[in-house]
Amino acid sequence: MADLEPIEPSKAVDLYLRGRDDISENTRESQLYDLRAFVAWTDEVGLTNMNELSGRDLYEFRVWRRDGGYSGEEIETVTLRGTLATVRAFLRFCVTIDAVEDELWDKLPLPVAGRDEQVSDSTLDPDRAVAILEYLDKYNYASRQHVILLLLWHTGCRSGAIRGLDLGDLDLDGTRARGEGPAVHFVHRPDTGTPLKNKGPGTRWNAISQEVATVLRDYIDGPRKEATDEHGRRPLLSTRQGRISSSSIRSTLYRVTRPCWRGEACPHDEDPDTCEFTEAGHMSRCPSARSPHDVRSGRVTAYRRSNVKRDLVEDRLNASDDVLDKHYDRRSEREKAAQRRRYFDI
Repeated sequence: MADLEPIEPSKAVDLYLRGRDDISENTRESQLYDLRAFVAWTDEVGLTNMNELSGRDLYEFRVWRRDGGYSGEEIETVTLRGTLATVRAFLRFCVTIDAVEDELWDKLPLPVAGRDEQVSDSTLDPDRAVAILEYLDKYNYASRQHVILLLLWHTGCRSGAIRGLDLGDLDLDGTRARGEGPAVHFVHRPDTGTPLKNKGPGTRWNAISQEVATVLRDYIDGPRKEATDEHGRRPLLSTRQGRISSSSIRSTLYRVTRPCWRGEACPHDEDPDTCEFTEAGHMSRCPSARSPHDVRSGRVTAYRRSNVKRDLVEDRLNASDDVLDKHYDRRSEREKAAQRRRYFDI
């Protein structure tokens, strides 16, 4: 075994993440969150040198994170499994830089999650999505918030796809996408910071309605901030600093999906004047808040309820039928049976 070289946990994490140029920004942010939890635990227990990390320490970290360490709340098995998988990958890297003992990563076993636990039940109900869009259309028309939810809902795409849109990717007059109406072009551009989840095969045109095209045009002509990103590209979703961040897109969803944001009564018996979930940084913890992934699952559910052909949904959302069924379709078993009954005229 090679002699170990001392290194602080935070420095090892930084070194690991700076070398991960093979992952998407979303994956990087997810891993950063998990590894920040690990660093927070080392701070709490006073572990300042990765060389000292033992199998017993890893067991204690596992229990600490499971019971709410870092987040303040107990986490589900599937979430714990994801965190520990990230830490294991980090520990394998630490072996290569002589920071920990060989095979230490193998002393951090992953919990087994059943199929039901592997899939989140969280979704944005299609009726709620329409209601929020109607509110935005009336009170926040052509705002960046409006455009974010509108694109997520009408295309069913991932948040990384709309984040990567440039002004040049829009065909609002329908003259480029074979002249068949307005469309947006999702393009895999890993070299300039906007990869797609499925890489090259994820590049595609998605049709949009004339109404959506009008909102996009009004946003561009109105509140959009004229800016270029660090690669000289002109992002559709821009800030004064350049391209919007993935975290800002998520924060937008958390904000607008809370009922109190639209002036509705809180279904959780909280007073909006005192509720901590109305504060920036805490909105995601509101039980009614929904993420971009939830919008995508709601869109799939709406397509399924409308009997849109499965292959068309697969192409539009750039996902296999199995993935759509497992991770995005939120119809109840009773709904599915009722639709089969209508289809087969039982």
